[in-house]
Amino acid sequence: MDRKLFVITNRKLIKDGNLIRVVEASVKGGADAIILREKDLSSEQLYRLAIEIKEVVKERIPLIINGNYEVAIKSKSEGIQLSYNVFLDFNKSYDKIRGVSIHALEEAKNVDNMGADYVIAGHIFNTDCKKGLEGRGTKFLKEICDKVSIPVIAIGGIELNNINDILKSGAKGAAIMSSVMQANDPEKLVFNMKAAINSY
Repeated sequence: MDRKLFVITNRKLIKDGNLIRVVEASVKGGADAIILREKDLSSEQLYRLAIEIKEVVKERIPLIINGNYEVAIKSKSEGIQLSYNVFLDFNKSYDKIRGVSIHALEEAKNVDNMGADYVIAGHIFNTDCKKGLEGRGTKFLKEICDKVSIPVIAIGGIELNNINDILKSGAKGAAIMSSVMQANDPEKLVFNMKAAINSY
C-alpha cells in the first residue's frame, strides 16, 4: 500500500455546514479516501448523504462508510470502517475494504489476524476532538507498526509539522478530520498534507 491520506467527515465542524463543498475540495486536493462518519444521522439520512458524496467522488477514490454496514451495502460504497468491538462480532460476508479503528497494540494484532485491510490507530497527538485526553504518541504508533502486517493509518492531531514523525514510526499514512473540516481552504490543506506524505 502506498502512503495514504484519509479525510474523515464531521459536518458539524464546518463553518457553513456544507459537507459536499469540503468533500469536493478534499478530492481535488488529493485525498486518497473519504470516510463518511456522521454518527448522529439515521441510516436513511446517512444513505442519502452517501449517495450525494458518491456523485462528487465519482469513484475516483473510495468512499468508506463509518459504522453502518447496511448503508455501505445499499450505497454501493467501497468500504466500511468499524470500531474494534463491532469488528470482533462482524460475521457478515463483505468483500470490500474493511478498516478498523484501534486504540491498543493487542487490538491491532487481533484484527490483523482476522482479515482487516488496515487499522486507524490513535489518537497520536493531542487534539481538540479528544479534549483532556493525552495523545498516545509516536512510541505507541511505532510499536503497532512493528508488530502488524497490515497498513497502519495514524489519526489524532496530525499536521504538517508532525506528519514526518508518524511516517518515521512506520505509519502508512494519516487520517485527518478537524483540520480539514475547519480549514478556510480545505483543498490547499489536503494538497499540502498529501505533498508532505509523498515527499517523505
